[in-house]
Amino acid sequence: MITLVKDINDADGITHNGTMHADDVFATAFLSLYFDNFKVARVNEVPKDISSNVIVYDIGNGKYDHHQSNARIRDNGIKYSSFGLLFEEYGLRYLKKLKLKNTKAIYNYLVKDFIEGIDAIDNGIFPLIKADYKVKTVSDIIKIFNPSYLSNDSLDEQFVKAVNLAETILIYELKNVVGKVEAGVKVKKLLNKTKGPILILDEYLPYEETILTSLDGKKIKLVIYPSNRGGYAINTVPISTIDKTSRVYFPKNWGGLSNSDLEEVTGIKGSLFCHTNRFLMTAKDLDTAKKLAEIAINVNEKE
Repeated sequence: MITLVKDINDADGITHNGTMHADDVFATAFLSLYFDNFKVARVNEVPKDISSNVIVYDIGNGKYDHHQSNARIRDNGIKYSSFGLLFEEYGLRYLKKLKLKNTKAIYNYLVKDFIEGIDAIDNGIFPLIKADYKVKTVSDIIKIFNPSYLSNDSLDEQFVKAVNLAETILIYELKNVVGKVEAGVKVKKLLNKTKGPILILDEYLPYEETILTSLDGKKIKLVIYPSNRGGYAINTVPISTIDKTSRVYFPKNWGGLSNSDLEEVTGIKGSLFCHTNRFLMTAKDLDTAKKLAEIAINVNEKE
């Protein structure tokens, strides 16, 4: 948790006041997780005689600001924001402080999975989303904490609320990434042993990204794993991380059917459910799941 202070001499960190954005909010949340009892002052201008021990970010044209003309840009063209700059400085130290394994892999995953997106949007690079509905990013969610028109909400109080939410998001993002990195090690070993287009897991593991980013994963079209609802699930695999079209679909006449209706068209007892969009099936047991997966591979239905 952070504490906002009015007296700048009491502050461990200084950022800008006024309208908040995802970069200063997540930067503050990260600093509050890394340092104990972190005190922040929100100011309009940074005093020239500020102590060198105070972390100044997203303001002042210093090491952790990105508004100056010579602000740093990654090799992939994504400009750093204050969040990215601070995570680059303290991220690995934070992960080691938590005594995590595979800290470098977790660090790299966090940057790609979460931090670069916030940095990009804060610097005016917005995702291209083709949808007939409104899609809100994490940056959009943080923005709504700014006091609305005719609101009597305090900017500083809203800032603290946004930072508290950002802390929670960071904690669970990290847990998610740690799980994916650990699972990725297991999935890679299984992919190396798998000869055909069907990957079978004896427990559910976050598998998709590992499949889509490894050479051994190029051959995989379906994944079978124990379902948390009982029985087994069979999932199709998308073409790539960008193109979510499935590499293979379940037969068209299976879509939307369940139980006895599904058993009748598949000819296999224990067929439980096929999603109407034909990317997911469930089966009573592993043997049934394998039979259904093999039929789908052989029929090789497209969209």
